[in-house]
Amino acid sequence: MDDLDKRINDILADVVAWRHDLHAHPELGFEEKRTAAFIAEHLTSFGLEVHTGLAGTGVVGVLRNGNGPAIGMRADIDALPILEATGLPYASKNPGRMHACGHDGHTTMLLAAARILAERKPRGTFVFIFQPAEENQGGGRVMVEEGLFSRFPVDAVYGAHNWPGLACGQFAVHAGPVMAAFDTFEAIIEGRGSHGAMPHQGVDPITISAQLQTAWQAIVSRSISPTDPAVISVTQIHAGDTWNVIPDKLVLRGTVRSFDPKVRDLLETKMAQRAERICAAFDAVCHFTYTRRYPATINSAAEAQTAQRVATLAAGHERVVTDRAPSMAAEDFAFMLEQKPGAYIWMGNGSEDGGRNLHSPHYDFNDEVLPHGIRYWVMLAQSACDQMAT
Repeated sequence: MDDLDKRINDILADVVAWRHDLHAHPELGFEEKRTAAFIAEHLTSFGLEVHTGLAGTGVVGVLRNGNGPAIGMRADIDALPILEATGLPYASKNPGRMHACGHDGHTTMLLAAARILAERKPRGTFVFIFQPAEENQGGGRVMVEEGLFSRFPVDAVYGAHNWPGLACGQFAVHAGPVMAAFDTFEAIIEGRGSHGAMPHQGVDPITISAQLQTAWQAIVSRSISPTDPAVISVTQIHAGDTWNVIPDKLVLRGTVRSFDPKVRDLLETKMAQRAERICAAFDAVCHFTYTRRYPATINSAAEAQTAQRVATLAAGHERVVTDRAPSMAAEDFAFMLEQKPGAYIWMGNGSEDGGRNLHSPHYDFNDEVLPHGIRYWVMLAQSACDQMAT
């Protein structure tokens, strides 16, 4: 066991306790007041310069040692609106709130790395970014808009997420696309209601919605190159409230995923065109709204190479995966990567069996991941600054 492993082992009981405490007290995006206070208190105790209030509940800790390069390391801190069903001793004490994505583990690993780096004092500046509201609300965007990188300049920024289905102790590193752009849409179809036994007297928005969904899927299969990933998913349909009445109105909502900005533009344009024209063909009116939520998460080549090299040093060559396909899920760390070069990696959380699939009410972050993540962050901080300085 080397010196770093020994230090991690020395503090591991404390680290696990931190994680369980955070898991028991989950808070939703932009409401993470207790979580932010917990983080700030610990960073202060480690001797870091601590800044609070960015994006409301965001916390930034800064460790400075000389005038060397600066790197940012980011963890997300929010929970999800899910009723926990794990039955764990440290299960959520906030009904309807749950750390079902592992952000409690992400926060804990970065906190522990800050503690060790504060002790070791490697050369450079290290900015520990604890970001609120990753789940759908774009806390990363808000931190950037409120001056994250003008207040805390960095040469590169790094992020990580636990990944069920990847073995504990493994790392997946991608150059280029890692996570998809995330958009949402809403189509309100206004027809004319009628008795269900006399459909000819109305304009049926339910029938129209079926035509529209089929036409949207044909965009992906017939207007987008098969080599360009794209997804259109209708996830909500709201219409009617009785058995024998065709409703006046129907609402469709859903999500769109892509990587290429040109594909994203095409999807938005064609979805809007088909919504308007199909509804008009059936004598209905459509109010279509398309909202761009998160850009695609794209790793810069040099920083992905740095992350791969560090993961290899931390875990061994055989435990670093470089050919895993990008995910069509989304991540608002993308806003930070639009501003700075950097890399976002996946850390194996073990099998999806046993409730480790993300966003499940049975999910629990795997505590066995903690030492691997702490080791990665500490080695990344030291290695990235050394490499930039040469």
